[in-house]
Amino acid sequence: MTEYRKGPVLLRGRNVPTTSTSGRLLGEQDSPSWLHDDPWRVLRIQSEFVEGFGALAELGPAITVFGSSRSQVDAEDYGHAVTVGRLLAERGYATITGGGPGIMEAANKGAHEAGGVSVGLGIELPHEQGMNSYVNLGINFRYFFARKTMFVKYAQGFIALPGGFGTMDELFEALTLVQTGTIDRFPIALVGKEYWGGLVDWLHGTMVADGKIAPGDMDLIRVTDDPEDAVDHVTTELKVAVD
Repeated sequence: MTEYRKGPVLLRGRNVPTTSTSGRLLGEQDSPSWLHDDPWRVLRIQSEFVEGFGALAELGPAITVFGSSRSQVDAEDYGHAVTVGRLLAERGYATITGGGPGIMEAANKGAHEAGGVSVGLGIELPHEQGMNSYVNLGINFRYFFARKTMFVKYAQGFIALPGGFGTMDELFEALTLVQTGTIDRFPIALVGKEYWGGLVDWLHGTMVADGKIAPGDMDLIRVTDDPEDAVDHVTTELKVAVD
């Protein structure tokens, strides 16, 4: 049976909506009712920040892991994500993911099975729902921007495995925040040279070459095929920064 989580509410069957809360907020306003509805939405948005801050305030050191929800259990990148979650747990870091299937599930699995803190920050979507079973601290969000704040605020680094638009979105947001000095050094590692190589080449050959970013901006990214190297990169940089 199809089910849908809308904040704390569980909907099934014909009650499942065809749009998300974020979609309705950002959609075109075809009547003046938004003058009355939107101010009330502010309170709901505020509550998401309050709940997120409250649940994660005592999380401790953590790394956010991103990647595709479509990766299969027998895929190489799924296995790499399990290793990343396990290594982070062994080094005393919580693993934060989007709480869904694929790479997110794999990283949560590695952290959970190693006895670590396995965090899932879920999102209300029209066609993707559910928190994977390896999450031992989960929060569901209605709004992308509230959820995205938690990914960065409570993590000290970022590891991305092969993913789609969502992974790219989070990757470039983190890069922008570090590049502009909005947040302190936030080590970022990409796992999968073949997958990420074309993007990195384009950044060098187009953005750097045309002066749109500085050559040194490329130092913000480490690309590797080795999950352990990725974990070493983010955790070693953090240790150096603390020392």
